[in-house]
This record gives sequence, C-alpha cells and structure tokens, in this order.
Amino acid sequence: MTSDRPGDPTRALLKRLIARASVTPDDAGCCDILAAELAPLGFQAHAFDADGVRNLWLRRGTRAPLFVFAGHTDVVPPGPEARWSSPPFSPTERDGCLYGRGAADMKSGLAAMVTAVQRLLADGHEPAGSIAFLLTSDEEGPARFGTRHVMEQLRAMNVRPDYAIVGEASSVDKLGDRIMIGRRGSLNLQLTVDGRQGHVAYPHRVDNPIHRLSRALAALADERWDEGDRDFPPTSFQVSNVGGGTGANNVVPGSAWAQCNFRHSPASPAAEIRRRAEALIARHCADYDAEWQVSGDPFVTPRGRLSQAAAASIQTVTGLDPALSTAGGTSDARFIAPAGTQVIEIGPINASIHQIDEHVRLADLDPLARIYEGVLRRLLVEEPA
Repeated sequence: MTSDRPGDPTRALLKRLIARASVTPDDAGCCDILAAELAPLGFQAHAFDADGVRNLWLRRGTRAPLFVFAGHTDVVPPGPEARWSSPPFSPTERDGCLYGRGAADMKSGLAAMVTAVQRLLADGHEPAGSIAFLLTSDEEGPARFGTRHVMEQLRAMNVRPDYAIVGEASSVDKLGDRIMIGRRGSLNLQLTVDGRQGHVAYPHRVDNPIHRLSRALAALADERWDEGDRDFPPTSFQVSNVGGGTGANNVVPGSAWAQCNFRHSPASPAAEIRRRAEALIARHCADYDAEWQVSGDPFVTPRGRLSQAAAASIQTVTGLDPALSTAGGTSDARFIAPAGTQVIEIGPINASIHQIDEHVRLADLDPLARIYEGVLRRLLVEEPA
C-alpha cells in the first residue's frame, strides 16, 4: 500500500471508508466519518435511524433549491476472503487501482461527493441554495428502513429535494460514459402450483404440478408485455428459482414452485402485469397461489437542468458525451423520484461491483469529484466556473 499523495483527499477518504467493514446493515462508523468531514463546513446532522439501520441527513443552508447527494455506506458480504488478492477491508493499491469491498459500490461515490463540496466551498462560493447528504446503511439489504424511511420522514417535515445525485457505480467502460436518468420497475412473483401426489406409474391418478408450472412459465416467458419506449427497453420476465419433488424418482409431488421477476417499463404498470400474468397462469394451472411483491416502480427523470448540468460537467472533465440510460437493476433513486425530485446516478465503472477483488481506478477518483463539483457549480453558483 502506498502513502497518500498531497492533493488526493478523495483517495484518502475512500481508504478510510473501505477500512470499515460495513456489511449490510452495519454502517460500522462510516456515517460518523462523513459527518466529521462535513461538520466544519456548516452541515447540520439529523439521524433517522430505524430498525437497526443507520440513516443520516446532513444539510447546509435553508434556501431553495435543495440539492442532495445520496448514497449508501453498507456493502455486500465479501465472500470467501481467501479468494481475495488482498483483504477485502484493507484498502490496497496495485496496478493503478484501489481494491477493497465497497471501492466501487459505492464508497468512492461518497468520498468524491464530500470532496466536491469541500472544494466548492473552499473557493469561497456561497451556493444559491442548500446542499444535503442522505446517507443510509440499508441499500444492499431489504431497503425498507433506509432511503425509503428517510424520504417518508422528510415528506412529513415538508422537505422536498429539487435535485439529487445518487453515487452508484453507473459507468460502463470509461468514467462518465453513462448517466442513469431512471430505472425499470421490479416486480417479484412467488408462484406455487398444487397438484395431486402419486406414483409415476399411474398417471391417471396424479395431477403433476411440475408439468402445469412448466407450461405456465413458458407462457409467461413467451408473452410480449410491451414494446418499451424512448427511455425504456421492453419489459422482461425471468425465472430465478424453481423447486418441487419429494426426492424420490418414482413419486409425482403434490406441489411445485417458482420465483420470478419482471423488470418493467411504465408502459406496463405492476397492476397490469399482475392481471395479465394471472390470466396466463390460470390457463395452465387449476390450483395455484401467486404472491406478488413490488421492489420498485419504474421512473424516469425528464431531461432538464440536472441532466444537462451533469452531461456538461462530464464533457468538461472527461471529454465524453454520456449516454442517458435506464438499464440495470434498481437503486435507492426509486425512493427519491416519487417526491418530484430530479434524480440521476453518476459514479465509477461498475465492472467489479459485488465481485471478488472489487476495485476502482485511482485515476478516476479525482475526476469523479470534479464531475460532482461541476454539477454543483452549474446549478447552485450564480456564475458557474
């Protein structure tokens, strides 16, 4: 591990965060580190902890517009530590990268956000508005008591962010090559089909639920749910887990089950998917139970001041013209958008997230902070630099 060079505050802060083993939902002191960095700048802290989840709201200023940096301090488990080239919670530099769990997802985003604000205010620029941080340790877990909970509390306090950037790892090949302006909805289905158990040699005495389930799943997979639109690809259906059987090869089981997921666009709301799906299932299954769970509704931030400021900042810092996308999985942006907030995601390259030897390019850390700073300048400084 090399020593920190002068002028590398993002890198130094990121190392401190990686060294905290904040496996979800444990914040492991990360919020305290970030709050200590921001307190000298006049940020006031308010805790919204709930059900073992650490949530921190830090705000500077009272005027509109309100700009929010949002992110999570929790990380996924590292997996078998023996497979890591260096300990997952010992930040290690090699080959131009910084390795450690959370390096890309998303402690580098958090560190760069703090650095961006420090630089903006160090230049003597008083923002024409307020800046806040929304931090949680429940993004990689159930996500019930994190950002969702904080937004509920803010709504009760009549606080509505105007702009928000979530620092998720959004880049694909190069830093800044993509801005997430929305996300598809995520709808989960637990489908259980009941039949009649019996001996495989007497098919007239059984009703095989596996056969029925297979036909229902094939019908769901073959269905064309919609055509997508300008911002969203067509809705997709996938089966993630299936089960059934008694363990004996001569017994037809009494039930079978499958876990499925729809990633859907606004063209197919969750209620409409549920209606159409159950109609298809009923054609093949006489006795079934369908349990539905909405993980997040689809949303898109209309092209406007925030996305324009972000694209301009990225172009200035990296020379790239970023693509605007709604691809990938879900993020906590889905809990911020319903407030009417313009929300986007900008962060480092996502190729190694959740993997063994997760890492971020050292050369991307300072530019990421400058991208965030550029967005702030364009939105909150009367005469952007």
